[in-house]
Amino acid sequence: MAADNPTPPPSQPEAAAAAAKPLAADDGAAAGEEGAGPSKKALKKAEAKAKKEAEKARRAAEHQAAQAAAKAAAGNTEDLAKDNYGEATHQTKVDAERVSLKKIGDEHLGKTIKVRGWVQNSRMQGAKMAFVELREERNWAIQGVVAASPEGKPVSRQMVKWIGGLNLESYVLIEGRVEKPLEPVKSVRVSNYELHISKCYLIAAGPEVLGMGLVVANKAVTNFDDEEAPQDVAVEEARKAVEATSLDNVPSASMATHLSNPAMHKRAPVQQAIADVRMATRKLFAEYLDAQGFNQFEPPCLIGAASEGGANVFTLPYFEKSACLAQSPQFYKQIEIAGGRKRVYCIGPVFRAENSNTPRHMTEFTGLDLEMEIEDDYHEVRDMLEGVLLYIFRGLAERCAEQIALIRTIYPSEDFLLPEAGKEVRLTFAEGQALLRAEGPEEFRNVSDDEDMSTPQEKALGAIVRNKYKTDFYVLDKFPEGARPFYALEDPADPKVTNAFDFFMRGQEILSGGQRIHVPSLLEARIRKKGIDPASPGIKEYVDVFKSAGVPPHGGGGIGLDRVVAWYLNLPSVHLASYYPRTPKRLLP
Repeated sequence: MAADNPTPPPSQPEAAAAAAKPLAADDGAAAGEEGAGPSKKALKKAEAKAKKEAEKARRAAEHQAAQAAAKAAAGNTEDLAKDNYGEATHQTKVDAERVSLKKIGDEHLGKTIKVRGWVQNSRMQGAKMAFVELREERNWAIQGVVAASPEGKPVSRQMVKWIGGLNLESYVLIEGRVEKPLEPVKSVRVSNYELHISKCYLIAAGPEVLGMGLVVANKAVTNFDDEEAPQDVAVEEARKAVEATSLDNVPSASMATHLSNPAMHKRAPVQQAIADVRMATRKLFAEYLDAQGFNQFEPPCLIGAASEGGANVFTLPYFEKSACLAQSPQFYKQIEIAGGRKRVYCIGPVFRAENSNTPRHMTEFTGLDLEMEIEDDYHEVRDMLEGVLLYIFRGLAERCAEQIALIRTIYPSEDFLLPEAGKEVRLTFAEGQALLRAEGPEEFRNVSDDEDMSTPQEKALGAIVRNKYKTDFYVLDKFPEGARPFYALEDPADPKVTNAFDFFMRGQEILSGGQRIHVPSLLEARIRKKGIDPASPGIKEYVDVFKSAGVPPHGGGGIGLDRVVAWYLNLPSVHLASYYPRTPKRLLP
């Protein structure tokens, strides 16, 4: 009977397995049905879930590995190059040989040297490399390359990033190995070599933003208005700046911007080249005169009264009196001659209180002055001045050829033409005016022999002389009496003219000179003729020198150093030739 043969109870293991097996709500079988298992649908779901978990784990592992790599690259690991870069301290020392950039040659290839200079340019090349242009002086610059080492030393990625982020015009100390680039680096002067940087220390940081960048500072100045312009003028100047923009898309800056950023103005290679020419001119002037037996002396800048009796003088309080800034060392040169010196010269500042806002004028300039005893004829003085200037011009062409070539890339000019030896051009003032009437522009057809030349007349005559005589340098002699100061000697044969002359460069005057009156009675008479009282302060003391002792005939001249440099280089303004130009509108920097 069915009741007598019941199904035997399951064993304990079987019961435990059955109890542990999850029940499926939709498996279509009774929970306790003998031999039942999971459906295909349940198995697929379980398999999909397992795959999903595995994929999640794989992605988590990859992400973790990527984070670890990123942390290592970002420097969360130790920076093994940390001692090879950073801000310089009193303990910073680089033992490599110091080599000037302009002296680097093949003998330095493969050698480690040190350089101090300014960061002229920089750019990152990915995260592991940067290029840096280093300028030492003038336009002597070299490309530096810094690349991270695989092992992180001596150069790490952090070091590359730090160097690539240095502000422009920062001053740095660099250690690097001299190598040959794959091809010449056109952007720097030391183009056939490069520095593979191993150390870099910041000595002085440049600003975040430069008031004027080096590229702009080294472009030609086209606007010489040195005070802030009104709005309508500013618009016009902006238009001109756009016109002045060259192929590099960088506009030029005004002289006002240059002088308001003096450090960058002076760092410009073109300005340093002009300064080199200026100093060479001073040295050549002194060199020639020393060889001719001249003695240098130092006249004062502070004097008790106007030196030439005019109104164009700066006055200033001087304790309980007033003093003046010297308009000329003229009187003191003559005192030196009276004191027994045969030949003297001086180099120093000259002050003119003239409200002349032109590219030819400054309120302070440097004078190159000489005075000498005359033995037979005042042309001894003219010839001496002519000789020193010809010596300067020929010396500049020889000694400053490199600087002149650089300047001409910014301010183009033709060679300064000089006369052949023995064929110097010396015209009388009347001959110059006759040339203007005959060959000059229509407006100069009726110029007078009795009136001084205007600047346009000078330039027009300069063009005629250059075309006719093939020279940019010439002399105009025998100036009319009315165009010369009271100490100029009238020609004994023709009192309408004086034994006085001007020298010209490219049609612009750079020197005035001639014979002085050395006889007291003649001097007083001419002073009165000029409407000046011989007993007035400053004038009386001057005349008394000639009364105090017999003074030999003498003459001399004063050369404007700034003009010589500017006109020789054909610069658009004397302001560019001056270290710190002073004009009616500017006393800074």
